[in-house]
Amino acid sequence: MIGVAVSAVLAVGCWLVYNSGAQAQPASLPNSTPASIISAWPWALPWPTTGQAAVTVNGQADSLTVHGRQRPVAIASVTKVMTALVILRDHPLGRNAAGPSIQVDRQAAIESGNRDESTVPITAGQIFSERQLLELMLIPSGNNAARLLARWDAGSERAFARKMNATAAKLGMKNTTYTGASGYEPTTVSTAVDQLKLARQAMKNPVLRDIVATAKTTVPGIADEIVNSNKLLGLPGVIGLKTGTSTPAGGALLWAAHPTSGDRDRLILGVVLRQGDPEDTLEERKEAAFIASRRLIVAAQRYLNRQRTPNS
Repeated sequence: MIGVAVSAVLAVGCWLVYNSGAQAQPASLPNSTPASIISAWPWALPWPTTGQAAVTVNGQADSLTVHGRQRPVAIASVTKVMTALVILRDHPLGRNAAGPSIQVDRQAAIESGNRDESTVPITAGQIFSERQLLELMLIPSGNNAARLLARWDAGSERAFARKMNATAAKLGMKNTTYTGASGYEPTTVSTAVDQLKLARQAMKNPVLRDIVATAKTTVPGIADEIVNSNKLLGLPGVIGLKTGTSTPAGGALLWAAHPTSGDRDRLILGVVLRQGDPEDTLEERKEAAFIASRRLIVAAQRYLNRQRTPNS
């Protein structure tokens, strides 16, 4: 583990306590934390050996736990969580509502043929509802669906990115910059800590929450069944959130899970960024993000399950 070990209890007016024995000083989370920060968890979580990560229990004070240097890095398609949040803020949907109709433009149709990125097969003139396009963006991670939604909402992707950054600022995501709606651009960057701030807000929206928990579905106008890129949805308690993989970003996964004890009131949120080695293929980097996240989810669930078991 690079640098000195750091332990902390993170909350409003938090304290950082360094293993060097120096007197604790009130502080906020630094932009480049050198190593793990361990909060109220009674033991070290099984952190990945590369990149950065963070885990928290939503609503539980002092539960934020951070690993790795918190410097902005590319986040690939994890970006689409913010895209969905802004779309649903500007165009709210009832839980079972389809929303307004949106016509596929020529640009989104042309982008369907891009082989170097994740897209969905849509053609110019097709009509989809807002919810269907959100599904095509979040479930199979269609970049062209994300950009189409951005143009529909703001007139241009650049104007939509300004909305994304304004929303990030309101959420206190100080180390995040969005330059597009899909995450394809390596200039869209964030940190693990910032992405957990987004995850907390995103999981409050019932439509977004339902979509990211969908393992597979069908959309009229799309020939094949659409399958969620997040294969951890098959694990007990896992209900989201979003994958991201690219050469600049490596493997990334923003995830949400309940304890397997059935405690639906507690939500564990976590993220891993920059997983895999530079020489790995994109599939290997994606798999590295799944492996790292699975270990963290199981460990966090085990701890929370014990909290509900008397005399454990």
